[in-house]
Amino acid sequence: MKVYISFDMEGVSGIVDWEQCTGSGPAVSMGQELTLAEINAAIDGALTAGATEFVVNDAHYRMQNLDPRLLHGDATYISGAHKPGYMMEGLSADFDVIFFIGYHGSISGVPSVMSHSYSPSVFTELRVNGIEVGESGVNALAALGYRVPIGLISGDCATASQAKPIMGQAIMVQVKDSITRFAASNLHPHRAHKLIAEAAERAVEMAATIALPAIELPATITMSFQTADQAELASWIAGVERTELRSCTIHGQDPLALYRTFVGVCYLTRQAQGR
Repeated sequence: MKVYISFDMEGVSGIVDWEQCTGSGPAVSMGQELTLAEINAAIDGALTAGATEFVVNDAHYRMQNLDPRLLHGDATYISGAHKPGYMMEGLSADFDVIFFIGYHGSISGVPSVMSHSYSPSVFTELRVNGIEVGESGVNALAALGYRVPIGLISGDCATASQAKPIMGQAIMVQVKDSITRFAASNLHPHRAHKLIAEAAERAVEMAATIALPAIELPATITMSFQTADQAELASWIAGVERTELRSCTIHGQDPLALYRTFVGVCYLTRQAQGR
């Protein structure tokens, strides 16, 4: 049984400010420790259910947030920001189930701690087949392309509600209630770890029965940008169509091709940002 884990940090219990996940010093050290503990809890639960192999992909910020020596389950750790698969680097068809740990709500949705959609300086909204999605919804295209089910998603309430239309059979673990974009009521980490471990165990046990992401093909990703310049930049990429002053779409039959094109848009527009 092979488990793929893509992790972010904003959805981890106890993290409520950028300084805890993009800064330096004691604040970010604590954020990294909290994140590592939730990932290890997921691995421990999956081990209990018989999982034997783990790949952990660092999908946050500069994507080098963990000490790999401290990962449970002898997990392989994928780190570094320049990855063609981005938040889903390392996924392949030989995995049995996917976990999304520490995910968060979209910037266009209800209040969610540190909500954004890939880059808060670029995207104002993302939709897949007309459905407003967070990062999990776009990443689900990679899961669909490799035909690997998503079994577990952890984060806040917005994370769960935005994932449900596409990943309805995934076990949703809510580790905090967002109050505003920079405040939340957080479960005690020990409680969060227990819930994540239990959910990971169940997700592994039921992996063979979990449906693939509910994304009808051909599919369309609709991207709304902060500026018209960013939409213009995105349209330079093959397969991206400029539809409005600040909007573009990617349309196609192949979910992996859609996802890879979107990753290209992310990298190009992030370089320009607001300049």
